Amino acid sequence: MSAPRHAAQREALAVACRRLAAAGLTPGTTGNASVRVGDEVAITPTGSVLADLQAADTVVIDLDGRVHDGEGEPTSELLMHRVLYALGDEVGAIVHTHAPYATALSCVVDEVPAIHYGMLGLGGSVRVAPYALFGSQELADGVGAALRGRRAALMSNHGAVAYAADVASAAELMVELEWACTLYWRAAALGAPRVLDEAALGAVADEMRRRGYPRV
Repeated sequence: MSAPRHAAQREALAVACRRLAAAGLTPGTTGNASVRVGDEVAITPTGSVLADLQAADTVVIDLDGRVHDGEGEPTSELLMHRVLYALGDEVGAIVHTHAPYATALSCVVDEVPAIHYGMLGLGGSVRVAPYALFGSQELADGVGAALRGRRAALMSNHGAVAYAADVASAAELMVELEWACTLYWRAAALGAPRVLDEAALGAVADEMRRRGYPRV
């Protein structure tokens, strides 16, 4: 019997999905994720419970969406994943969740401003893509636009998405995004949060590069 197609990447995908579920970011059958392997993508199947996902449950597709290995159909957000991979080679993995604070803010704000320098890891302020039907080309295109120059975005009245070079890092970015949304929620409950301007963020980025910190 031949070895499963892209076994290591599919295992990493399953581990990342369980990590997101353990953090409370993917209740029930919500959320999906994928990792690119050359001209193919390992992706979660539609209707899967990410808390229980195993490598064998994942599906391998090509960039046109055709299934090459695995049972079941790819996630209903397949179009979004395909659009985001077309953004560039820096997109090596994608995660989408219905994280509670991120999703709540997506129902209220048009952007989560950079109120903490830790948001530089996300690319700075977090844009909110316009609402569109799940699985639609309109949604995929809106999320793609919101992510330009960023590593994470909210999806209006829907959820959140993040990408990175690998799926473990993408999952960690999603955890950071939920932290940033929680921070903004709590600060806004106390008053108008102070926003860091471009000069302040630029100075932090310069210092982080000087110190050799990642993702700046």
